[in-house]
Amino acid sequence: MTPHPTPNGSDWNWTEVRALCLREARRVLGDSSAADDAAQEAALRAWRRRACCRTPGRPGPWIGAIARNEALRVLARRQEQPLETASEAPSGGGADVAALDLRRALRTMDGQDVQLLVGRYWQDLSDSELAEQFGVAEATVRVRLHRLRLRLRNILVEA
Repeated sequence: MTPHPTPNGSDWNWTEVRALCLREARRVLGDSSAADDAAQEAALRAWRRRACCRTPGRPGPWIGAIARNEALRVLARRQEQPLETASEAPSGGGADVAALDLRRALRTMDGQDVQLLVGRYWQDLSDSELAEQFGVAEATVRVRLHRLRLRLRNILVEA
């Protein structure tokens, strides 16, 4: 994606943004109407928060993260069973298994760690917003998120 570099993203090629969001959503959700809905919501979220993009001349990674997060939200909403009663082998396929593994991994974590992950990946809060919410420095938020991602990765690899 090569949009025009502008400070607020107003000149981005929104057709390309939508295509990027759709690719990311389909990667997580498969080729479905849910992926289309997630991509649409992600493009809208990117539009609303375009001023927050730190690299407006190269917004692809930022937009891709928004699309992945939105697809994960859709995936989480699909899971109607409570965590404790979820079956060991969901019938929905790879994405359902990944969501179940993620839920199991989150159950092993401290409540504040889960809140931090939810704030970042489900609520799209920035480092500064999370720092304010938790009463810590932004650097602390970044370090904790980094360590939590490593911990999640290790837990999921073992599963």
